[in-house]
Amino acid sequence: MAETRNFLPVTRRRALAALSSLAGVALPGWAVRPAFAEAAPGETESHGLSIFGELAEPADFPHFAYVNPKAPKGGTLVMEPPPPEKNSYDSLNPYILRGNPAAGVGLIYDTLLAGSLDERDALYGLVAKKVRISADKLTYTFFLRKEARFHDGSPLTAHDVAFSLDLLKAEGHPMISQSLRDLVSAKAEADDVLVVKLAPGRARDLPIIVASQPIFSKAYYTKHKFNETTLEPPLGSSSYKIGAIDPGRFISFQRVPDYWAKDLPVNVGQANFDTIRFDYYGDRNVAFEAFKAGAFTVHEEFTSAIWATGYDFPAFRDGRVKREEIPDYNISGTQGWFMNIRRPVFADPRVRKALGYAFDFEWTNHNLMYDSYKRTSSYFENSDLEAVGVPTPAELALLEPFRDRLPKDVFEAPFQPPVSDGSGQDRNLLRKAVDLLTEAGCTRKDGLLRLPDGKPLEFEFLYNTSMFERHTQPFIKNLKLIGVNARMRIVDAAQYKSRIDDHDYDVIMERVRIAYSPGEELRIMFGSEAARTKGSQNVIGVADPVVDALIEKALVANSREELAAICRALDRVLIAGQYWIPHYYKPTHWIAHWDVFGRPERYPRFDTGIAATWWWDDAKARKINYAGR
Repeated sequence: MAETRNFLPVTRRRALAALSSLAGVALPGWAVRPAFAEAAPGETESHGLSIFGELAEPADFPHFAYVNPKAPKGGTLVMEPPPPEKNSYDSLNPYILRGNPAAGVGLIYDTLLAGSLDERDALYGLVAKKVRISADKLTYTFFLRKEARFHDGSPLTAHDVAFSLDLLKAEGHPMISQSLRDLVSAKAEADDVLVVKLAPGRARDLPIIVASQPIFSKAYYTKHKFNETTLEPPLGSSSYKIGAIDPGRFISFQRVPDYWAKDLPVNVGQANFDTIRFDYYGDRNVAFEAFKAGAFTVHEEFTSAIWATGYDFPAFRDGRVKREEIPDYNISGTQGWFMNIRRPVFADPRVRKALGYAFDFEWTNHNLMYDSYKRTSSYFENSDLEAVGVPTPAELALLEPFRDRLPKDVFEAPFQPPVSDGSGQDRNLLRKAVDLLTEAGCTRKDGLLRLPDGKPLEFEFLYNTSMFERHTQPFIKNLKLIGVNARMRIVDAAQYKSRIDDHDYDVIMERVRIAYSPGEELRIMFGSEAARTKGSQNVIGVADPVVDALIEKALVANSREELAAICRALDRVLIAGQYWIPHYYKPTHWIAHWDVFGRPERYPRFDTGIAATWWWDDAKARKINYAGR
């Protein structure tokens, strides 16, 4: 599978599951202010937040059902960095645009609320023990735990949270700052009371986004600049702090034994490893050889050929290494070759559509991927948000006002990627590609296909790894057969990030994960403002008023049913735009690991749970004489 670009940088909860007090006051604010009144009529109080429906866990839940509350602590978990792959890092700040941040830094920061790996859209009390919601759902009052502390022992207060939200909105990565644009204010009413005000018409998931942001120490960033790369470990407050680092080789995180929140229900049975370490390798094949030798303990496989044929080595044959498939109930992700329509070569949707006919998925899946994958056809693949068949009445009601601005394909069954004869060079499909290109005004001259303006139809696939070369070269070969001059370029991680941030590429291969109840990320991925924003996730460059209008409706949908209809309509519009050449997906995680772990009786539904819930088993490690770290 290709790299994953998350909607927001990894938070503590996501990382564990693939970011000052008032001086001169003799008493803390909570000791001198009047007690806050009970909730007023129309206001509600809760131990958590959920986008739709009720929280699965009651207020007095002892721990999440997918953990072992008696899990022992100790040992070391060593993994590769999660996608997108990197061969190094130069910063310990993943919350700004600058630099290549190290994996896992979100592990060190607490948040107001923490997520459950069994629920897609629910958060429960962490730094905040409860939240009060106004009748109009535009004011959220968070009541903080007085015992919250940073790693240096200083109190974590509402002043730090307000400072963090203001800082992220003003100086944070564009994906974060844009998601917080409807945050009107965040003010500390007292050391343990934070009042957050949101703009009318705000995105439905904005409260979840606010409550999930990392909390920084205001005192620390009074002495340190925020918007710059740094290799100085910043001050955190969570169950881990940054340990030894070596850019280009590894980063490690050390468990904090006296972590202030270790006994809260959202943390019981989790953060079980004394050390979590991410080892960097320049190549997946090299990483796999290191795993076979015991250099690290858990390996998630993304290469079907290795999964099918690569596990014939001594440690696997004698049972010291185990292999399993863990179900993945999340939306599968939007993977494919994305065309940058900011480039004139991709201005005509007929040209974009034609290029897709040259990719032979059936040959690729059989010959390169052991028939392990299914073809992707939707931006919301493997979910109830996926457009299927002709539009429903609810979808038509959303699309009809824009009929004169939409291609007729939107009102029919959505376009399905072509199915080849599996030969690798299906002449019928290549002929259809030529017909589309001719229809678009392209002509062939001197062996090259030329656009209507006479310029050659040529472009570049940009990568930061060579692992997709065997998928891309057969595609390039077919493109050349129809006169398209395509080529492939591999650059280092720093140059790749710079070019992606600047939207300086023709075609890139990505896998973008979309939430179960998508909201603000739709703006970031497909919105017109994001198309003009440096570092945004709108890799296509789509800037369509119809797409914007549907996104705005999705952000304020009042029910799951309403949201699903809007997303299906949006899916139809995006598919008809022919912005990408879709790839493939599989609804499982391929996991291999040395047999040195204990784990709960079941996996959480929406994550492997490895870093969050597994633990080191000394008896197993001794039994197999594990010689790794």
